[in-house]
Amino acid sequence: MSDMARIIDRLVQRSVNEYYNPYQHFEWPPSIDEGDLWMSEPLISVYGTPIYENLDRPQKLCLAKWESVNFYSMNVHGIRELLLEVVNRVHVPGFEEPSRFFHHFIGEENEHMYFFAKFCTNYGGKIYPTKKIKIRENKDQDIENIIVFSRILIFEEIVDFYNMRMATDHMLPPIIREINKMHHQDESGHIAFGRQLVVYFWRRIKEKSSLSEITSVQNYLREYIISGMSDFYNPRVYNDAGLGNGFALRSAAISHPARVEFHRQVTKRTVRFLLQHDLLEKEVF
Repeated sequence: MSDMARIIDRLVQRSVNEYYNPYQHFEWPPSIDEGDLWMSEPLISVYGTPIYENLDRPQKLCLAKWESVNFYSMNVHGIRELLLEVVNRVHVPGFEEPSRFFHHFIGEENEHMYFFAKFCTNYGGKIYPTKKIKIRENKDQDIENIIVFSRILIFEEIVDFYNMRMATDHMLPPIIREINKMHHQDESGHIAFGRQLVVYFWRRIKEKSSLSEITSVQNYLREYIISGMSDFYNPRVYNDAGLGNGFALRSAAISHPARVEFHRQVTKRTVRFLLQHDLLEKEVF
């Protein structure tokens, strides 16, 4: 834990030095012009497919609006899930060092959930529901920990890919750029912390676990990455955008070669890290 302790010292100090009050920081406009893009075009789930090419400009703008609401809805649900898992590990045996940063992590993630939910309800009038995914329970606490913290890391890195691009896209309204900018600022620290936890618990597992247990974790993480990307293809979004049969559109888009290549780009950094540490056996997409 010595390397982790040094990283935690740095991250705790950074959280203190860079703290901002999200309840005061953002200037929420009464509305967002629906003639503007609400999501960067290359990030839209059907971009690069004939589906997108056949849309007119008003349809593309409407789709971008609901894709944006879906993205922030995914964040609300993902953050709630990860918060529950982290809270359950604060100041329990084995987490003495990480708990020093957990307090900052919990506070920051709760604030992220606040501004993502506010965006959805202010400008979309709703938060899209999510499939309830229960983290599987393992008798081995270390295996449960690697599953939990790998899920958190994968989720955060996928989201951060979108944050970085939308934070600097001047085609987007200022409030959308600012939300993504501030989330990326916080997540860069969370990702550094998460990678350390994942490596730490994985080393412990590899020392004592059977090949079948290790393979089971690797397969689980592979499926979780695939599932994480599939959440962007929400049939409710396509229905709200007036595009027709949402489930048919989802099926047509998700396996299109342009989208598969996009999935590879989004997850490239994460997959490279997991492959480097043998948490995956092979590429995912």
